[in-house]
Amino acid sequence: MNDEKTTLNIGFGITGSFCTHAKIKKLLSDMKTDNYNIYPIFSQNVSALDSRFGKADEFIADIESITGNKGIFSIPEAEPIGPKKYLDVLVIAPCTGNTLAKLCNGITDTTVLMAAKAHLRNERPLIISISTNDAMGINFRNIGMLFNMKNIYFVPFGQDDYIKKHNSLISHVELIPATIEEALHGKQIQPVIQSY
Repeated sequence: MNDEKTTLNIGFGITGSFCTHAKIKKLLSDMKTDNYNIYPIFSQNVSALDSRFGKADEFIADIESITGNKGIFSIPEAEPIGPKKYLDVLVIAPCTGNTLAKLCNGITDTTVLMAAKAHLRNERPLIISISTNDAMGINFRNIGMLFNMKNIYFVPFGQDDYIKKHNSLISHVELIPATIEEALHGKQIQPVIQSY
């Protein structure tokens, strides 16, 4: 935790990669016991699409209940994150390959991407927790570019199934709190590549 034991205001952008949503719920439950005030931010797909991993409305209700804050669902709702400067840190978890690619290229056509753009203008940490089947394929270049961008940090990641999905990488979501703490001191947590 923080040395000062002060409350951190954390934006938590949740995008597709529905298979990781159960891990995100557990993590947020664990984080809520610490000094974190968490604002959930939902991509349009997360807020609208049911999947074999669960129903969208139930997932949203669970996340809002865990965090104690109403979700942000639209670009107009996300834009004030910049001028109001109320987030200390913004986490995107899971961060899909689609979101990663758009972020790398300055595209802000979703709620989570607008939140990221608004937050970065305040020169505060943006933390990426990747979960994508094409991380070491077409998105590999984007990961490399984002690693070199100011105020962007990565949650350590590894190959989740190197036999069947050669290009897939998933972050160790349990390391998000440790990544936050390092990022608040301007440091990338190490090692970044860890066995899965």
